[in-house]
Amino acid sequence: MACPINLNEYGLTVAEVHHNLSPSVLYEHAIRFEKDASIAESGALVAYSGAKTGRSPKDKRIVRDPKSEADVWWGPVNIPLDHHAFVINRERACDYLNTRERLYCFDGFAGWDPRHRIKVRVICSRPYHALFMHTMLIRPTKQELTEFGKPDFAIFNAGAFPSNRFTTGVDSKTSVCLSLEDRELIILGTEYAGEMKKGVFTVANYLAPKNGLLSMHCSATADRQTGLSSLLFGLSGTGKTTLSADPKRDLIGDDEHVWSDDGVFNIEGGCYAKAVNLSPESEPDIFQALHFGAVLENVVLDEDHIVDFSDTSITENTRGAYPIEFIKNARIPCIAGHPTDVIFLTCDAFGVLPPVSALSPAQAMYHFISGYTAKVAGTEVGVKEPSATFSPCFGGPFLVWHPNKYAQLLADKMRQHNARVWLVNTGWSGGGYGVGKRIKLAHTRAIVDAIHSGQLVEARRQKHPVFGFDVVTECPNVSPEILRPRDTWADGSAYDAAAKKLAGLFVENFRKYESGASEEVRAASPAT
Repeated sequence: MACPINLNEYGLTVAEVHHNLSPSVLYEHAIRFEKDASIAESGALVAYSGAKTGRSPKDKRIVRDPKSEADVWWGPVNIPLDHHAFVINRERACDYLNTRERLYCFDGFAGWDPRHRIKVRVICSRPYHALFMHTMLIRPTKQELTEFGKPDFAIFNAGAFPSNRFTTGVDSKTSVCLSLEDRELIILGTEYAGEMKKGVFTVANYLAPKNGLLSMHCSATADRQTGLSSLLFGLSGTGKTTLSADPKRDLIGDDEHVWSDDGVFNIEGGCYAKAVNLSPESEPDIFQALHFGAVLENVVLDEDHIVDFSDTSITENTRGAYPIEFIKNARIPCIAGHPTDVIFLTCDAFGVLPPVSALSPAQAMYHFISGYTAKVAGTEVGVKEPSATFSPCFGGPFLVWHPNKYAQLLADKMRQHNARVWLVNTGWSGGGYGVGKRIKLAHTRAIVDAIHSGQLVEARRQKHPVFGFDVVTECPNVSPEILRPRDTWADGSAYDAAAKKLAGLFVENFRKYESGASEEVRAASPAT
């Protein structure tokens, strides 16, 4: 039975609109009305996103509006779109949604701190999309839903219908366009659910800095006694999710947070974890969380509906979405005190960076803006040696302001709250990929434990001759010889050459940002 909500103000006239359905009812609708939906043996809903199994960053557009134009970092991340073209896309989405027999509307919150939360409305035609956003947004109580009122931001998901590539500024059949002034996101030509999640994050990335708050693409944990937090930044493959699953600490969130004047809070109500090669041994918390109420996306089932997490025949980007309370050590509400430590994770496949280094505020800004990790050889056709990857603020595709805006906010909050900043390498030691070995996870966990306990504050250090940061040379439960990377190489001169090469890549990348950086931050550049 349709719940009483009227979407006429959006130009939507479908009579059957289902509002904030429970997961069990959305399961029923998915099985009845979705083409390929099924239920895994674990109890998770299995759904498929069609041709698009990942985000389409080249099809993302932001409306260029006089009120917000000066705020936006225009370029390949934020490609401008004329407001008239946005209106055409919106009309196209509404025309498609009006052809559906039924629509789904989910109202939820982005941001666990009630003083800073964003009221989000999602309008879609697939039960799978409604359940996905039920997991990813913060679910309102019945009382909060009654008092929800007008949303701050609305998503129109008409992803099963293509955009018109002859619309000015739209050059493919996929379009994900955001108007910061209208506070609306229009999705056409892609049914990948992650576009909705990251659309909300993009809006948060605009509004938070505008109000002096730092929005961050990071995971966060909290000390159970003090309530103080720790932040883990890192690109894909660096261990951000794995290291945030720390049984000794409370999980605040795995992906998106805001650092406010009162502490840290999670933006999301759920987690969206990679599921490729998932096992109870590798990721026990995530594995057990994928039960009834969770969504498994683009996975392969056997005849008994048991998921084969190793099968990537549909996509390597298989994922699972689940409410954060499915993680047993999650702290609800997902709010914690100011961070004692900020950790930048990098998987350095060149084998140059130390397992752990301490950064000054200027060095922290430099490495935050750089957002470095490295792809290993063999992961892409034609790649014969590691390749450096830089993503500003460890979340380049979702930034709205210039990276320097976020970096300055980070530096200000670090100084104000005396947060320590560390660079932790989870990559290679004793040589680059193909020669050295990956740093053991046990060693990285011991390093993170020592950071959280404060044991590394007074540990011995030595300045790195090329990168200039303080290399920590002693850590409990970590072999001393691996903490000085040059000493792990068979040929010291070969290490020196690799360090100079990596430093050059840092310098070349930072040229894009140095005009807006202070002299102090520019001086934190490695020596070449």
